[in-house]
Amino acid sequence: METFYTLALITGILVAFVLLVLIATYHDSFKIETSDVDQPLKLRLYHYTFTLVEILAMKLESLGILEEHVFMRLIADGLPAFRDSKLFTKDLRFDEVPVRIYLPRAPSESKRRGVIFFHGGCGMFGSIRTDERLCQYIARESDSVVVSVGYRLSPEFKYPAQSLDCLTATGHFLKTADDYGVDPNRIIVCGFSVGGTFTAYVCQELLNRKDIPKICAQVLICPFLQALNLQLPSYQKNAFTAILSQKRLARFILKYLNKDCSMAEALLAGSHVPESMNLKYRKWINPDLIPEALKLGYKPPLPTSFLPQVHEEIKELWETRFSPLLAEDAVVCHLPDACIITCEHDVLRDDGLLYKKRLEDNNIKVTWYNVEGGFHCSLGFFAYGIFSFPSSNKIANHILNFIKCY
Repeated sequence: METFYTLALITGILVAFVLLVLIATYHDSFKIETSDVDQPLKLRLYHYTFTLVEILAMKLESLGILEEHVFMRLIADGLPAFRDSKLFTKDLRFDEVPVRIYLPRAPSESKRRGVIFFHGGCGMFGSIRTDERLCQYIARESDSVVVSVGYRLSPEFKYPAQSLDCLTATGHFLKTADDYGVDPNRIIVCGFSVGGTFTAYVCQELLNRKDIPKICAQVLICPFLQALNLQLPSYQKNAFTAILSQKRLARFILKYLNKDCSMAEALLAGSHVPESMNLKYRKWINPDLIPEALKLGYKPPLPTSFLPQVHEEIKELWETRFSPLLAEDAVVCHLPDACIITCEHDVLRDDGLLYKKRLEDNNIKVTWYNVEGGFHCSLGFFAYGIFSFPSSNKIANHILNFIKCY
């Protein structure tokens, strides 16, 4: 009898898994696009795994067992990295914000460069552990002191706690750089995805601070920079790209802000934007500003009705800490040199391109790389051996080469 129950349990688990696979296939198999992406079969496998986990997480939340974001974090954190023998690694707090600092063990004749890193994860997922391999790589290969910031996550800590933590940690490091053998005039701020949002915001916010040194450069990797237009050419082209689709992005934006996800369709359609704001920001957020070679297949979206109640409910989208691309020229013209890395198959590609143009129009030096074959989460697979992608290494090397110039 005991054997019967064991077999029944195993059978039940297998049936449940098959059903989940069928559900994921039903939702995505005819829409997911992986052509021209690095190693498409591998990416498709990862995408279906992510989709299965997401479906399971939503089911667990609907049953009152476990909140969706808690379960998703188990995946987002990735596998723990081994400690690097060439680095000292310390967990500290900068004004109560958790950080992990990586210091090269080899002696240095002069003060080192410093790098502050903000991980991605839509403000809800990820941790110091998520990008540990990349932080080790930067510290080791560029002989830099790297500080990875473990900002608080939504929804437990409501927006804008995340960007404020990044601001606090950066200000602390700029003040105390000497304590870590770092030249305070050689500090670079770097971030991936929403970490790129925080990077742009921190650089803008600290411009007028007289009590701390200036940031010398910024690195924005696949950054999210605006929520006014989610129908730009890259959003349309990559609407069904693996991992981060257009609809999934809209849903994550609303979940990050603790808003009703039923507004996702209105957000995608642009119904949250009054005509006055469209006119005001058209000079900065406009598909006409994207190079023609990157607009193949683009179709201007159909006119949509403005929904005042949606606009009022998600008014945080207009804050520059959430949409740094909306900062005034008086701010942008004083920003540090920038490296902007975008990926060919990323809905957020055009956010990076539009920010690049803003910076260049204000005479800021910009280094830009568009990684062919890359997708939004390419960097998350860096240094995972056979589980990584060619674009993962390309992005990491672009970051490293830029940092070594400062």
